[in-house]
Amino acid sequence: MSEIAAELARVREAFDKPTLRLLDRKWAPFVLAVFKSSFSRDRRSVQADLLHTQVDAYLADLRSVGSEVPGKNGRALCVQWMNDLWLYREMGDNSSDNGEEFYSLTSHALEALLLVDGLARDRALISESRLTTIVDTARHRATQANPDRQERIRRLDQEIAEKQSERDRLDAGGDVASASNEQMLEGYANLIDLINQLPSDFKRVEESVAGMHRQIINDFRGEERPISEVLDDYLAKTDALMTSTKEGRAFEGAFALLRNDTLMLALKNDLETILLHPFALELSATDRRGFMGTVGLIRKGIDDVLTQRNGLSTTLREHIVNHDVVKDRELERMLQGINKELAVWMQTAGPRATVTAELMPGTLEVEHLQERFYDPAAHLAPPELDDVMGDAPEPPSLDAMRQQGGPLLEEMRDAIVTAFSTGDAASVGAAFNALAVTLRRPVEILGMLQIATQVDAVHRAEAVESFETVRPDGSVRSFTVPRIMLTDAETAALAALPYGPTEPNQTSDENE
Repeated sequence: MSEIAAELARVREAFDKPTLRLLDRKWAPFVLAVFKSSFSRDRRSVQADLLHTQVDAYLADLRSVGSEVPGKNGRALCVQWMNDLWLYREMGDNSSDNGEEFYSLTSHALEALLLVDGLARDRALISESRLTTIVDTARHRATQANPDRQERIRRLDQEIAEKQSERDRLDAGGDVASASNEQMLEGYANLIDLINQLPSDFKRVEESVAGMHRQIINDFRGEERPISEVLDDYLAKTDALMTSTKEGRAFEGAFALLRNDTLMLALKNDLETILLHPFALELSATDRRGFMGTVGLIRKGIDDVLTQRNGLSTTLREHIVNHDVVKDRELERMLQGINKELAVWMQTAGPRATVTAELMPGTLEVEHLQERFYDPAAHLAPPELDDVMGDAPEPPSLDAMRQQGGPLLEEMRDAIVTAFSTGDAASVGAAFNALAVTLRRPVEILGMLQIATQVDAVHRAEAVESFETVRPDGSVRSFTVPRIMLTDAETAALAALPYGPTEPNQTSDENE
């Protein structure tokens, strides 16, 4: 086969996969728009009847604005998408689901959505962040791949020397270079690209395990070998459950890192630090919430894969323990009963005697079968509740509850205005650090930023400073916040902001 013919065969094989089949269809924009509107990172499954109703509503909305849509209803479209391997239908995981069916996106649909999102998003395909990631990864893998001990030691010594030099420079009072907003945005876009690929990666592992589940059960039911051989064979398959597919092997390799709680905590702290940079003010609330939900996304993906794998192990165990053993014992008892009856019959039967036996038993005509008998205990009144009012703890005071609530905007405004009016504060951070402990909770930083934003004082911040906060339990934590300065005009505007309650006589004067 020529090179172009082989390449054509590979391309055709790729187009036969559900991902490209979805993108190649006439109604692909409609299907992807429905998936994007119905599913999200926080909503990974939708109750089946609810999704049918939602699709019907989407069809009606698009027809009302003159858009061309498929001629089928929501239920028929969902069934078609399930047959095309874009939707997966399964029973609910929780006992509260009452046996309801749920739809979820397959890995093929998630890959198609990721591709469309990447094409629709305006960003540079090449950046300093992406090149740095490539260079760092290549250096790390090259170090691991080189078997030469001296070369590996040389690389490690070089890396240690670079980091020691930087540490010494910082320890000697060198400048701490802060990344610009453009650099942070490039790195954020690169990181989001990697994070957005996680749902489809986890879903592929789930589908691989589910496919193995179905294949093993089908093979198990069709077995005609002795049960001892079946047990040995399927126990061996269970041991190699996650190593017989490339998705399973990849998941097993990453699982040691994914289940490291210390690593996940460090990742969460790193994500929080990234969002404390001024560039994060340009992100929407949805983007920040999705970015901070990365650790939860990873943990949910791990749980889904482990649940699928445990389901396979449970099915195999029940099949081995219950299905075959019970069936063999029932068959053995039935054959023993037939032998006993045959011995009795042969005592009176002649050499050519026959007996008529029904292949299937007759149907019983029963109008009503009692399912439950009367139980007097079920109609007893519940016992009286014990009076435990004497053991109730003391209710919290109003000040204690306020310390657990949101920022104290009025008190914070008055304290900042006083500090700048008397000239005791060089910056908002200096004024904050000099406040009373009750006004230095971490949440007060958000209140302070809200107040400063209302007088348009945040956009001029070019440096950062440390805010020393004190939690209600007495623990101390530092936060790095933009350094905000207030002019006399801004201080006056801040003092005029209406945060406190309006007096009745003042309100009546304004109405007049």
